[in-house]
Amino acid sequence: MIVGKVQQIWRYPVKSMSGHTLEDCEVGSNGLPGDRGWALRDEKISEVTNGKRIPLLMQCSARYRDEPGGQTIPHVDITTHDGATIRSDDADINEQLSRALGRKVSLWPLQPVANKNHYRRTSVVSRLSRFKVVRNQLPRLLRLPTVEARLRETFSREPGEPLPDLSQLPPEVLEFTSPLGTYFDAYPIHLLTTASLKAMAGFNAIAAWDVRRFRPNFLIETEDGIEGLIEAGWSGRSLRIGNVELRCEIPAMRCGMTTHAQHGLPKDPSVLRSIVRDANQNLGTYASVSSGGHVAVNDSVELL
Repeated sequence: MIVGKVQQIWRYPVKSMSGHTLEDCEVGSNGLPGDRGWALRDEKISEVTNGKRIPLLMQCSARYRDEPGGQTIPHVDITTHDGATIRSDDADINEQLSRALGRKVSLWPLQPVANKNHYRRTSVVSRLSRFKVVRNQLPRLLRLPTVEARLRETFSREPGEPLPDLSQLPPEVLEFTSPLGTYFDAYPIHLLTTASLKAMAGFNAIAAWDVRRFRPNFLIETEDGIEGLIEAGWSGRSLRIGNVELRCEIPAMRCGMTTHAQHGLPKDPSVLRSIVRDANQNLGTYASVSSGGHVAVNDSVELL
């Protein structure tokens, strides 16, 4: 079944910073080459960080100097929220970023899978999750008042709002900030449809349902007559885009990053309130790559 076509392709060189569109791309087992090729580490807590903890990251942008390919991550040029340019190979890159963001940080390219300490979370739940005998108790641990309070802060949930179902996530992301060897939240591909954005605008017409708030790799322009939060029901199904085949894994659970200001977009908490209330906390879907290949704007999207 043809559900639409690729309207936009997005790549994000630095985790949580603004990305840019592409006319076409290759897709491999780890998604688009260079997608989330760099990330910042919060040196105060010794952990890879993101826009949840440092909202100013979302007012920064980054571009590669050279097209990514092979095993080496090219250098990036970063534009900060106040318009300054910082280069990833500047000798004082970390000092410049720390001053711009008001927090001691360091910039890191992707690290090997074997470098587990780089990716490891510092929370108590992370430390406990290393022990298989304890993992079965995680649902109970997540209900502990101190842990629940931390999760509410992380996901920007108000009192009375539900928390996301973390059992859907790959088990390793409880222990690590991302799947090892990547800076993804959960899976290498994130998809969003224009039907879902239109549906959310119907629930909350005041908010700007701009694709940049949600940071997908592929924005799918749905066929006429397809309406509603359609990708919410795609989990376990496959998609063919160009000659690439994807497996939709889980809905994309949403947090406060959707509400933060970006260039041309004001801070708007109502965006997340609507997603929690009207979309079961999710918008878009995460996918893994079953078969890689090439994707271009206007390629058809088929639900298999």
